[in-house]
Amino acid sequence: MIQRIRNFQFLKLQKLVIVSILIGFLSAFLGIALKNLTEYYEEIFAHQATVNPFYYILFPIFGLSVIYFLREYLFKKKENKGIKEIFESTNSKSQNLPNYKISSHFINGLLTVIFGGSTGIEVSTVVASATIGSVAQRKQNVFKEYKTELICAGVAAGITALFSSPIAGILFALEVISRKVTRAFLITNLIAVLTAFGLIFILNEKPLFTVVITTWHLKAIPYFILLGILAGFTSVYLTRCVLFFKVQFAKIKTHYYKIIIGSSILSISLLLFPQLYGEGYHAIKELIANPNETQLTLSIVLTFIGILILKPIVTSATLVSGGDGGVFAPSLFIGAFLGLLVALVLNTYFSANVIPLNFIIIGMAAVLSASIHAPFTSIFLVCGLTNDYTLFFPILVVCLISKYTAKTIYPFTVYTYSPTIAK
Repeated sequence: MIQRIRNFQFLKLQKLVIVSILIGFLSAFLGIALKNLTEYYEEIFAHQATVNPFYYILFPIFGLSVIYFLREYLFKKKENKGIKEIFESTNSKSQNLPNYKISSHFINGLLTVIFGGSTGIEVSTVVASATIGSVAQRKQNVFKEYKTELICAGVAAGITALFSSPIAGILFALEVISRKVTRAFLITNLIAVLTAFGLIFILNEKPLFTVVITTWHLKAIPYFILLGILAGFTSVYLTRCVLFFKVQFAKIKTHYYKIIIGSSILSISLLLFPQLYGEGYHAIKELIANPNETQLTLSIVLTFIGILILKPIVTSATLVSGGDGGVFAPSLFIGAFLGLLVALVLNTYFSANVIPLNFIIIGMAAVLSASIHAPFTSIFLVCGLTNDYTLFFPILVVCLISKYTAKTIYPFTVYTYSPTIAK
């Protein structure tokens, strides 16, 4: 009898390992495909808009309209709710992520960004890869008790594929989705992210940002702390913007009015600041390329402040008018501009002699940490993005400060907020 139980447990473990490998491969393949397609077409469309600014008006309304018609006629009027869909599934024994979520988030995430929607593909990838884990869990009765673990395995592999960081993948699944560690969680998620990382290695996927970080100085720690506090305030502004727009747009019953208003906000903002186009990684790359050559002038100050004020607004307008995405890429974008602005002000007016590139990288991690309340995910995610761990300690400090600053001001994220909890 004991031997039979052992044989059954071993067989179940074997199946769990195999399904974790399969989830890791499929989720990573989806993430890599979506990332590369988005980057390729976003560059083409953004360039066309730069040449002919009329496209800043045409692209957003066209993209949001296509997404609307796809949702109405292909996906049977079912809306995408983002990461909240994962929470609803993991918190319920009966509710599952339907299969169509893989294709709907893939297509809608791609269309949103390449046509100028000011968000990123990260949440689209997370929900689509979570659905892969959910589908695998439903295929055999033996996996029913591992529903959350297999969904997290898909999420972890998807994040690994996007940011080339297996540790960030596991930590995001733990900090944001599961919030508890079990033996099954470790087995499934470790196998899934290792499979995903293996695929990245085979396909020779490069880090998103190419940086050369030489050093950092202890004297800069007070300035890093200041950046962390500012990042906390900025992230709360982003969160409140998204929630405010959701409430206001919920009052509009005709969906096409939402598209017209949202695309109008987006188009006007893009005409003023083309850096806001899409996920904004192209703008971050420009900041990283020549951080020391940027001089603090009135024009630069107004540009940076305008971008920091408008980015949460255009992200919110994109999401509530039907775009697919979340606050990952916007947080990184805001953090990069905030970090460089703080460094330029310190160097110009206080002779601080801080390294602007360090502030760009740390700012990205700090705003992301505060926006999703996941400091450890943010640390390894940004280090994975740059393939450099020189700034690990200051990033750790600043991410913790920014998270707790944001949590003190406003205890919710866009993922955890609900009207009933807020009351």
